Amino acid sequence: MSDGAGTAYQGIYDASLRDPEGFWRTAAEGIDWVTPPTRILDDSRPPFYRWYPDGELNVCFNAVDRHVAAGRGEQAAIHYDSPVTGTKSTMTYAVLLERVRAVAGGLRGLGVGKGDRVVIYMPMVPEAVVAMLACARIGAIHSVVFGGFAPQELAARIDDAAPKVVLSASCGVEPSRVVPYKPFLDEAIRRSEHQPEHCVILQREQQVAELGERDIDWGDFESGDAAREGSECVTVAATDPLYILYTSGTTGKPKGIYRDSGGYAVALRWSMANLYDVAPGETMFTASDVGWVVGHSYIVYAPLLTGATTVLYEGKPVGTPDAGAFWRVIAEYGAVCLFTAPTAFRAIKKDDSTASKVAEHDLSRFRALFLAGERLDPDTYEWASAALARPVIDNWWQTETGWPIACNPKGIGLLPIKAGSPTVAVPGYDVQVLDGTGEPVEPGVEGAICIKLPMPPGTLPTLWGDDDRYVSSYLSAYPGYYLTGDGGYLDEEGYLYVMGRTDDVLNVAGHRLSTGSLEAALAGHEAVAECAVIGVHDDLKGQVPRALVVLKSGVDAEADGDRIRRELVARVRAEVGAVAALHQVDIVAGLPKTRSGKILRKTMRELADGKSPSVPATIEDASVLETLTPVLRGPSA
Repeated sequence: MSDGAGTAYQGIYDASLRDPEGFWRTAAEGIDWVTPPTRILDDSRPPFYRWYPDGELNVCFNAVDRHVAAGRGEQAAIHYDSPVTGTKSTMTYAVLLERVRAVAGGLRGLGVGKGDRVVIYMPMVPEAVVAMLACARIGAIHSVVFGGFAPQELAARIDDAAPKVVLSASCGVEPSRVVPYKPFLDEAIRRSEHQPEHCVILQREQQVAELGERDIDWGDFESGDAAREGSECVTVAATDPLYILYTSGTTGKPKGIYRDSGGYAVALRWSMANLYDVAPGETMFTASDVGWVVGHSYIVYAPLLTGATTVLYEGKPVGTPDAGAFWRVIAEYGAVCLFTAPTAFRAIKKDDSTASKVAEHDLSRFRALFLAGERLDPDTYEWASAALARPVIDNWWQTETGWPIACNPKGIGLLPIKAGSPTVAVPGYDVQVLDGTGEPVEPGVEGAICIKLPMPPGTLPTLWGDDDRYVSSYLSAYPGYYLTGDGGYLDEEGYLYVMGRTDDVLNVAGHRLSTGSLEAALAGHEAVAECAVIGVHDDLKGQVPRALVVLKSGVDAEADGDRIRRELVARVRAEVGAVAALHQVDIVAGLPKTRSGKILRKTMRELADGKSPSVPATIEDASVLETLTPVLRGPSA
C-alpha cells in the first residue's frame, strides 16, 4: 500500500492501535456531550471494557435536536418510500423533532422512564424510526423485533427484555400479501411470562386491527395530553444501554446484544465520514430493515447523527415493481451511496442480467455501492462494478460489533479493490487470524478470525443480563480475543478474506475446504445467479461438498441443466482442485435465506444429513425450504 490512500489509511490505523485512548478521544469531538468524558477507556475489569465511563450525553439530541439548533430544521431527515403501499413522504429535521418529542411525551405518560425497556415490533414506516429516537430521548432502552416475527420468537424477546410498553402496528405489507401483526403480538403476549402494561398500535389502512384492553391507538397516543406536553432530552451515562438487539436464528433463550450510548454514537459518527464518505446534508440509501443491525446503524443512527438524509424504503430489490427499483430510489432522492446485501444484487442480476434498467435513471450524484451481511462473491462484485461503473465496496461486520470490522475506507481514501476481500481492518479493530492453539498464522493460511481486546467503541460491551454467556460465547476460545465465528485469512498486504462461518468449513478426507472458495468457483459461471455449497456426511471421506445453484432468468434448466452441471463440476476441479470432490450439483428454484439475506447453509446441511433441523424464525420464505427438502433428502451422488 505505497499509494497516498494506503499511506493515509496505514497511519490512521496504526495510531488507533498504538494509542486507542488518544484516537477515540479525538473522535469523541464529533458528538455533543452534556458532560464531556475525561476518561476514555475503563480497562479495570477485563474482559469487560467500557468506553467514556464518566461521559454523559443524549443520543436523540445528537441525532435530531442539535441539527435543528444548527439551522438544518428544514432539511429532509427521512424520505419514506413505500412502493408496496404507493406512499411517499418526507420528514424534515424540524418535523422529526416535533414527532419524537410527542412520542417521547406519550411514553412518559405511560410511565416509561430511564432504563425501562420498550419493544418495537413494526414495519418499515416512519413511526418506527420516531419510536426508536423517542426511547433514546427519555433514556429508555428500545428493542426492535423484526416486524412479522413469529409469536414464539417475539414472546422470547418480550420475556428477556421485559418491556413496560410495546409499540407495534396493525400489519406489514409485502408485495403479494398483508401480514397481520396484531394477532402475532397478542399470541406472543399470551405465551409470555412477562406482561407489558400497554401496547400502542399504529393502524394501517391495509388491515385495521381490533384493539383490546391494554391497547392504545397510535393516533390517540401521539396526540394526547402527554404527547402535547412532549419531553426534553434525558441525560444518560455514555455506558448506559441505548438498545438491545437479538441475534437471529437463536434457539431457546435469545442472545441480546446490547449497545452502549456514548461509544456507539462516537463510532457511527466517525464511520460516516471516514468509511462511507457521507457528509452532512447528503443522502444515504440503506436498503435494509430497522429490525436488523444494518438498519439500526445506517438507516437510523449514523445518518441522523451526521445530519445527513436517510431513505426508509418499504419495498424489495425486485418486484416492486421491477429490477430497477433501487436505481429509481437513488435517482429520485439524489443518494450518494447505497448500502445493501449481496443477495439483493443477486436478485437484481437474476431478473436483469444485462443491467439494462440502470440507464433509465439519473445516477449522477451516486458515488459508491456498499455491500454487507454475507460474503460478497467475486462474480457479484464484478457484475455490480460493470453495471454501475462505481466503486463496489464490501463490508464485513456483525450484529455484535454494530459497525464494520473490515472495509475499504472510502472517506480516508479508497485502497485498491481485491474481489473476494472486504479489504482491510477498520481503525480500532486489531484483527488477527489464529490457529487452534491461539497463535497467529502466516499470511495466506486460513484460521479463526479474531479481534484482540479491547474492541473499539460501539461494539457490544456484553450480553443483556448475561455476562457469563458473553464470555462463554465469544471470549473463552482464545483468552484476550473476541471470536468472530468466521474463518479466513490475511494476505501479504493485510487484506482480509472471510471464507465463511467456521462451521461451514468442510473436512473432505482430512483436507479443510471453505464453502466460500467453492462458491466463488460456481458463481463465476455465466448461467449461475446464486449458489450455496454444503458439506454432507460421507462414510468414506467424512464430508463431501454438495452444490445447490439457482440459474439466471432465461436459462433453460431442462435443456441445458446437464451441461451446466458438468461445467460447474469442471470449474471447481480447475479452480479449487480435485480434492474438493464436488460431484453433485442440484439446480433449484431458490435458496432458503433469512430476511437479512443470509443463506441457511446449516439448515440445509442438517436436512441433507437426515436430521430434523430447527428452522430459524428469521427465514424469509419457509416454502423454499419445503420445496428443497425432497431434493436434499434424496440420494447423494
